[in-house]
Amino acid sequence: MNIWKYFDITHSDHTFMNPTTSEKLDEMVSLLDLKPGARVLDIGCGKAEPLMRIAERYAIFGVGVDASPFCIEDARENALRRVKSPSEVSFVESDAAKYDVVDASQDLVVCLGASWVFGGMQGTLATASRILHPGGLVLIGEPHWIKEPDPEYLQMSGLTADLFSSHAGNVSMGAKAGLVPIYAVLSTKEDFDRYEWLQFRAGERWARNNPDDPDVAEVLKRVRHGKEEYTRFGRDTLGWGMYLYLKE
Repeated sequence: MNIWKYFDITHSDHTFMNPTTSEKLDEMVSLLDLKPGARVLDIGCGKAEPLMRIAERYAIFGVGVDASPFCIEDARENALRRVKSPSEVSFVESDAAKYDVVDASQDLVVCLGASWVFGGMQGTLATASRILHPGGLVLIGEPHWIKEPDPEYLQMSGLTADLFSSHAGNVSMGAKAGLVPIYAVLSTKEDFDRYEWLQFRAGERWARNNPDDPDVAEVLKRVRHGKEEYTRFGRDTLGWGMYLYLKE
């Protein structure tokens, strides 16, 4: 089935499409200290809740890029309700890796849970550093291993042990891209529980309410597999955090 349809179904109850909380997101936004007219690029913006909160707090020129037509539609509707002058926000439905940005043109690059666009966290940080001017910021959300992943977990999930680093590894990863870590907030197991179980619930509900949809069997298969994978292994193995870096 279409992967963006699947994500739209399973994230229908999510305000933001990451395992964090409103309070933690607001904390990060409050630390950005953006000047009026700041240029902000949100890579893999999802429904654009983080970008909305930034636009509501600061006077920015923001662009959200996402490959999902469902997310872009939700983001545009969200912006119509909430973005007021002097902020201006627009959205582009595109593979963010193909979205052209002038070097040293941005004040803030946001990428929460979408580093896969640039092949992982290191590639995302390198790209962000290139398009930021000196003194610019990167806000990235990324998984980390809490402990060494069980081989059965890797097989079930399709992940590889080298796909993510530790929390300490994430903190230090920006150095290669000329970035200095200045803040980090980790998600708790309860934050992850809420994120995952809302997906499982939404998938089961959608299947009940759409019995004639040709994708019902696939949605249930993925949701129930994900439920077993998370409860057996993921909850104790995989963490998530938001990291703020400064470009020197």
